[in-house]
Amino acid sequence: MKRALITGITGQDGLYLAELLHTKGYEIFGLIRGQDNPKYDLARAAVPGITLLKADLTDVSSLIRAVQVAEPHEVYNLGAISFVPYSWENPMLTTEVTAKGVLNLLEAIRAWAGNDLARVRFYQASSSEMFGAALQVPQTESTRFWPRSPYGVAKVFGHQLTINYRESYGMHASSGILFNHESPRRGPEFVTRKVTRAVARIALGHQSVLSLGNLEARRDWGFAGDYVDAMWRMLQQDTPGDYVVATGVDHSVRDLVTLAFSAVGIDDWAPFVLEDDRFRRPAEVHHLVGDATMARNRLGWKPSMEFAELIQLMVRADLAAQEVEPAR
Repeated sequence: MKRALITGITGQDGLYLAELLHTKGYEIFGLIRGQDNPKYDLARAAVPGITLLKADLTDVSSLIRAVQVAEPHEVYNLGAISFVPYSWENPMLTTEVTAKGVLNLLEAIRAWAGNDLARVRFYQASSSEMFGAALQVPQTESTRFWPRSPYGVAKVFGHQLTINYRESYGMHASSGILFNHESPRRGPEFVTRKVTRAVARIALGHQSVLSLGNLEARRDWGFAGDYVDAMWRMLQQDTPGDYVVATGVDHSVRDLVTLAFSAVGIDDWAPFVLEDDRFRRPAEVHHLVGDATMARNRLGWKPSMEFAELIQLMVRADLAAQEVEPAR
């Protein structure tokens, strides 16, 4: 039985990945921070038989202990401070977790595996935010990085470090440069979920206005359940590498809003949406769309869910949740 260790196990990607690996017969270990973590039961409910280990990406000694317990064949580093606007509010913590956390985990693996690094494979969750003010559209694995946020800068550090450990120590270390991927499990602070949750609340009479920043920003949005399959496929390859994972189709925030309101039968959404400069980024990223040709050709991966279907799925889930939640 293969054993996998997942950081960020309670996040959207961590839960979908754990469920996928469970269907493939893996023994799964997940890292979780602190005592009495409110998401502890969430992970246990989603994945029967999962073993949760208390550890912190900022504490290398706790990571070494976790790796010693799990003895993993595969390590998936999905843990990060991933909400881009927050990275401007707390760039120091973002750097400690999202950048230096990669270093700590790679060193923990090296300390455990010693001269037998071939027995463990490593996946790093890289991000399209590394491209930032991209000079090339669509973006590929060879597109120059130009990050426009502390989060993007931290992700570049982790990405380049993963390449460095692969080239310096011969580690089977791969990175997935994932473009935006969403689901009903997405945190409500992210724009897709912020929109679908607000639309559900507006449709039910629980909310009157949705405030957003730049409606013209364009992103490549896919389904998170598809993207974790790409992660797994990377670690099944004989040769490690870095892959863009994306749909290749971009939409504006305006398109997102239109589709979400359409799902509840509202065509004229202008009276419900307020453009608010407070939600604009200090350094805006205007257009991100990925070219996943390499992932298709080498991994046999392709997305299964189109954008309109994804947004409808999320709106339905939020409607169901809001119908049983007291109006706030």
